[in-house]
Amino acid sequence: MRKAIALILAGAMTLSLAACGGSSSTTAASTGTAPTAETTTVANKDKPLVWFNRQPSNSTTGELDMAALSFNENTYYVGFDANQGAELQGQMVKEYIETHADTIDRNGDGVIGYVLAIGDIGHNDSIARTRGVRSALGTAVDGANGIVSDPVGVNTDGSATSVQDGTIEVNGKTYTVRELASQEMKNSAGATWDAGTAGNAITTWAASLSDQIDIVVSNNDGMGMAMFNAWSRANSVPTFGYDANADAVAAIAEGYGGTISQHADVQAYLTLRLIRNALDGVDINTGIATADDAGNVLSDDVYYYDEASRSYYALNVAVTGENYQDYLDSTVPYGPVSSQLDAAAHPEKSVWLDIYNAADNFLSATYQPLLQKYDDLLNLKVDYIGGDGQNESNITNRLGNPSQYDAFAINMVKTDNATSYTALLAQ
Repeated sequence: MRKAIALILAGAMTLSLAACGGSSSTTAASTGTAPTAETTTVANKDKPLVWFNRQPSNSTTGELDMAALSFNENTYYVGFDANQGAELQGQMVKEYIETHADTIDRNGDGVIGYVLAIGDIGHNDSIARTRGVRSALGTAVDGANGIVSDPVGVNTDGSATSVQDGTIEVNGKTYTVRELASQEMKNSAGATWDAGTAGNAITTWAASLSDQIDIVVSNNDGMGMAMFNAWSRANSVPTFGYDANADAVAAIAEGYGGTISQHADVQAYLTLRLIRNALDGVDINTGIATADDAGNVLSDDVYYYDEASRSYYALNVAVTGENYQDYLDSTVPYGPVSSQLDAAAHPEKSVWLDIYNAADNFLSATYQPLLQKYDDLLNLKVDYIGGDGQNESNITNRLGNPSQYDAFAINMVKTDNATSYTALLAQ
């Protein structure tokens, strides 16, 4: 495990309006103490910027957009370890099959058939989760860019080229594991990770595949719960999701197979904490790797920092029937970092923050409520902007006056589109 590496930030730059193209605002001098009457003018391009949830990257190759991640010295990304979480989800499904193989093979044909709801075929997290499940279940096929993550459509006979049949041996009996069907859950308007589409998909699949479906797997809980409510619950088919949304965790008691907590409480804290530290002009790891003046600090078993990509990653935890009661309320701030900062030493600052899709279950029902609790604790006045999940312009059109904000936190619709935002800040 890599340790978080402390970085020392330089003081805020003093730039004239002419030097920044006429876009600027006034913020307290970066001394780490209460502000004085003397202030420093900071260009929008030099203000703290945190990308979160969607890492600036090429949606085809996964290559990170380092220009966006190093936009200025106060730019970072906050997310979670997608590969570690994907492996956990795949292992969780595999272990469930190994424990229940003799009872979940609904038609007794010796084939454990699963269907897979894919969120966004161009999203790094979705790609990782699809790969994680296929790798764990032995259904993965290697392609030019690693394990193939393409949807298979319908694959009742196991002939699809993007997956293969896997095997699992339980108590001396070998079962075939087959991805019966998978598709990107994209609605007619273009929004991905769409719960309604997933609910319709499971109904369609069940009509043709019937008792061949033994397991339902989803790239997130929003889609997973839509399928669970539409079909899986009534047919006692275990469904596995990702995000540890409150409704999904509660549904474990009713047959939902399990989910993965990506430590949203830690991610939300890091999103705003990095901004707080940059605005205060203190060591960026204050209240993270080292305790702040209120005692807030994170241990290195819940996150790590990757210096090369300027990225903070929360670690994931499997949530199953054994521990789900510990995760029933997903909007509670993480205990070790839930102490209020003193307003005199950390005066209120203004932050512009967007959620790519106001209808996204995880972001709107878990992440944003956590942010709203942390913004109070960190003395940040945050304007929350909800997008439509389809068009970047639906968000960027509402960033018309960046000069009125001290910092920015951005959650893109597409990971390729960082310049849609940085272009507005660089004017």
